Amino acid sequence: MNQVQEKQSYVHFHGAPAKGKILMVASSPAVSKQTGWPIGFWAAELTHPLRVFQEAGYEVELVSTEGGKLEMDGYSNPTDPSGYSAHDVISLGYLQKPEFNTMLENTKKLTEVNPSDFAAIFLVGGQGPMFTFRGNKDLEKLFVAFYEAGKPSAAVCHSTTLLLEAKKSNGELLINGNTWTGLADAEEELVDQAVGMKLQPYRIEDEAKKISDTHFKVAPPFASYAIKDGNLITGQQQNSGAAAAEMVVEMLNDS
Repeated sequence: MNQVQEKQSYVHFHGAPAKGKILMVASSPAVSKQTGWPIGFWAAELTHPLRVFQEAGYEVELVSTEGGKLEMDGYSNPTDPSGYSAHDVISLGYLQKPEFNTMLENTKKLTEVNPSDFAAIFLVGGQGPMFTFRGNKDLEKLFVAFYEAGKPSAAVCHSTTLLLEAKKSNGELLINGNTWTGLADAEEELVDQAVGMKLQPYRIEDEAKKISDTHFKVAPPFASYAIKDGNLITGQQQNSGAAAAEMVVEMLNDS
């Protein structure tokens, strides 16, 4: 006799009231000091979590480090001639939506929002954060405000560079005693080999391993991998954004 298996999950229906608001933070456009290339956010690290949040019934506000128009990293654009992200039909779908493109056209600066208006925070990765997130005291203050309020506080891929320096109000590193993930050295190496040059000025895994009271873990290259430790949620790279977002939603549903 065959075993019956059933699976049910909530999908927000059209016209239903929103459950709350989630704040997503992306890098404003920048120029890499390492390569001289224009850089910004990684498309899938915005669109894949955005789909999860919207299907779960949450409004999303996107802000950035400097405000204004955002630009995605070229290789993350599914229409880029390189074909690197041609498989990313979720991003391709969002790019057809006028409201999504409007969202990218004019973002608020991250200092213009009130954390109390939001249920969670989610940091979008890309090459930009390596230069615009690390050491950004305004972003550290914003992220810590969510974390210390017990709200889901998530970061994926290169955006986890913020955690290398972000400190709680007591002066301790936020990641002290925490288990977390971010882009792996092995992934950086594969990308560098593919491009034929070193893309990043440092590697997050290398830097994390210099910190004694924290546990940085990675899965095999480009696996979907996310970790929840308390209300800190981290994802390894662009394939992990949806998994991290699902952890955010599960935590909100349980609260």
